[in-house]
Amino acid sequence: MQKSLLVGILKTFTKKEFRELRKWIVSPMHNQRKDVAKLFEYLMEDGHLYNDSFLEKEAVYRWIFGKEAYNDAKIRQTIYFTTKCVEEFLIYQGLRADEVRAFTVLGNLYRKRKLDKAFQKNLKETQKLQKEQSYRNNQFLRNEYNIQWEKYEYLIGVKRMGLELNDISNALDAMYIADKLRLSCVIIAHQSVYKKEEYQIEMLSEVLEIAKSRDFLKYPAIAIYYYGYLSQVDRNDESHFFNLKKEIIENGKLFTTSEMQDIYLMALNYCIAKINASVKHYLREAFELYKQGLEQRILMNEGVLSRYTFINVVTNATILKEYDWIESFIEEYKDYLEEKYRDNIVSYSQGRLHFERKEYDKALRLFSQVEYDDILMNLNAKVMQLQMFYEQDELDVLESLLESMRTYLVRKKVIGYHRSNYKNIIRLIKKLVKINPFSVAQRSKLRKEIEGASPLTEKKWLLEKLEEL
Repeated sequence: MQKSLLVGILKTFTKKEFRELRKWIVSPMHNQRKDVAKLFEYLMEDGHLYNDSFLEKEAVYRWIFGKEAYNDAKIRQTIYFTTKCVEEFLIYQGLRADEVRAFTVLGNLYRKRKLDKAFQKNLKETQKLQKEQSYRNNQFLRNEYNIQWEKYEYLIGVKRMGLELNDISNALDAMYIADKLRLSCVIIAHQSVYKKEEYQIEMLSEVLEIAKSRDFLKYPAIAIYYYGYLSQVDRNDESHFFNLKKEIIENGKLFTTSEMQDIYLMALNYCIAKINASVKHYLREAFELYKQGLEQRILMNEGVLSRYTFINVVTNATILKEYDWIESFIEEYKDYLEEKYRDNIVSYSQGRLHFERKEYDKALRLFSQVEYDDILMNLNAKVMQLQMFYEQDELDVLESLLESMRTYLVRKKVIGYHRSNYKNIIRLIKKLVKINPFSVAQRSKLRKEIEGASPLTEKKWLLEKLEEL
C-alpha cells in the first residue's frame, strides 16, 4: 500500500492534524469499524507511515487480523474505508476553516427545515462575522453572494413581497468580476510562459469596462486584479503598475499569503519586462518589492525561500550597488534556503558581492571551491572569473578558462538565448585580449562588433575595457 492514496494523504498531515484525526476516527459518530481504527494506529506506530517495509499489505494484515489467513479483498476494504474516513475529516476541516461559509451552510439547513427563528438568528450572526473578516479577497465576495442568496431564498419562502434585489445583484456582479479578473491574470501569465497556448477570454472587455465605470474598484479583490491584468497587457501605460503598487501597499493585508505571492509576482514581472526594455528606474521598483515581500514573508513558501528568488534578489541589489544590504540579506535569509542548495547559493551570492566590491581574491577563492549544479549559475560564475582574470592581467589563466567554457557549452544543453549570449562573451573577450591597442582600425571594428552583438549581457563591461586600452 506504499503508493495508496491513503498513505499519500497522511504524509501531508501535521502533528496537530494527526491528533485531531485520531479523535475523529475513535468517535463512533464518524467511524464504527475496528479495522479502520487499528490500521490508523498501525500507520502511526514508530514511523511505519514513512518506512516502505512496514507498508507491505501482508504485514499490515497481520497487525490488524492476527493469524487469520491473508485475504487481499479484506485488506483492500479496510484501506478503502480508512481513506473515506480521512477524506470526510478533510472535508470537515476544509469547511470549518472558512467560518462564514460554515455558518452559511448551517443557515441553509435551518431554512430548508423551516426553522425561521433559528435562520434569522443565524443570518445576523453570519453577517456580523462577515463584516469582521480580516480578508477582502475573492472568497470574501463569494461568501457575500452566498449570504445574500440565502436571505433571498428565505424571503421568497415566507412569501415576502416587494423584495429589494439590488444587494444580491451587486454581490453576484462583484463576485463574478473579481473571479473573472483573477482568472484573466492567471491566463495571461500562463500564455507568457507557454507562448503556443492561446485562450479566448470571453466578455473580458465588458468586465473591464463595468469594473471601471460602476464603482467596482472600491472592492480590493477587483481593483488589485484589474490593475494587475492591465499592467500585464498594456506595459506602455505605467499608471497601471503604479495603481497596482498602491493597492499592494494599501490593501495587501486583506489577502492571504498565497494570493499575495501571485500578486507580487505580477508586479515583479512588470518590473522585469521594463528592465529588459532598458527602463532602468524599475530596478529600484523591483528592489523595493523584493524588500517588502521579504519583510512580510510573502516571498516564502511554508518558511522556505526559493533559491531562484534568493539569486534574483542578490542580482537586483548588486546592480543597484546596495552592497551593505546584500551582506545583511545573505546573513539573515540564508537559513530559509533548502538545506541541499544552501551552501552553493550562499557561496555564489557572497562571491558575486565580493566581485562587485572588486574584492577579487575573496571572490575567486569562493568561485574556485564550487562547481555549481545549476548550469546558468555556473556560467555566470565563470563569466565573473573571466572578468577578474582580465582585470588582474592573468591572461594565461584567462585563456584556459575561455577554452574550458567553450567546451562546457558544447557539453551542456543550454537553451538558445543563453548559449548565444555566452558564445558571444567568449568570442569577444578573446578578441579583446588579442587586439592591437594601438590600431585605431582594429579598435573601431571591435567596438562595432560588440555594439552589434545580441544577446550580450556583458556589453557595457566589454566597451569599457575597450575604451581603457
